[in-house]
Amino acid sequence: MEVPLHLDIQNFAPEAFVREEVEKQVEALEKRFNRITACRVAIKGPSGHHQTGGLYEVNIWITLPDGREVAVIKTPTRDERHSHLIFAIHDAFKRARRRLEDTVRKMDLRTKTHETPPHGTVTHLSADGEFGFLTTDDGREIYFHRNSVLNGGYKQLHHGDKVSFSEEQGLKGAQASTVHIL
Repeated sequence: MEVPLHLDIQNFAPEAFVREEVEKQVEALEKRFNRITACRVAIKGPSGHHQTGGLYEVNIWITLPDGREVAVIKTPTRDERHSHLIFAIHDAFKRARRRLEDTVRKMDLRTKTHETPPHGTVTHLSADGEFGFLTTDDGREIYFHRNSVLNGGYKQLHHGDKVSFSEEQGLKGAQASTVHIL
C-alpha cells in the first residue's frame, strides 16, 4: 500500500489483538489484490441502542488506482454473530474481498478485439474454373479452391478482385479455406 493503514476505533478501548487482526486481514487482501493503494477501517463498539446494542460495526474503505474505491459500510443489523468482535472483523473483510474481486474483474475487462482477416488480390484463376491463386498484402501467393469462395461466388471472381480470406496449411502449403469477395 502506498498509504499506511488507518484504523479508527470507537466506543471501546482498543486492544493490541484488534490492530493485529485488522493488519493481518489487510495484508491478506494486499497479497490477493496487489493494487490496493490505501485502506481505512473503522470499528464501532456496541452502543446502548435496544436493537443493535450489543453488535460491533466494521466499515472498510479501500482505495484502488485511478481513485476507485471499494466500500463495505453496511453491517447486518440483526446478526447476533456480530456481538463477537473477531467475527465482525472477519465478516467485513470477507465482504470486502468479494467486492474487490468484482471491482478488479471489471477493471481487468478488456474489449475483445477480433483480428481482421487478411486481405489479398486475385492473381490467377484456372481455365477449368476449379481453383485460383491470390497474392496477400505481404506478397505471398495462396492457393484457393472454388468451393472456398463463399456463397458460390467463384463465378463472379475476376483477376484483380480484392478478397479477404482465412488461411490454413494444406498438403502442399498455404491455402485459403474461406474466401470472401470485398
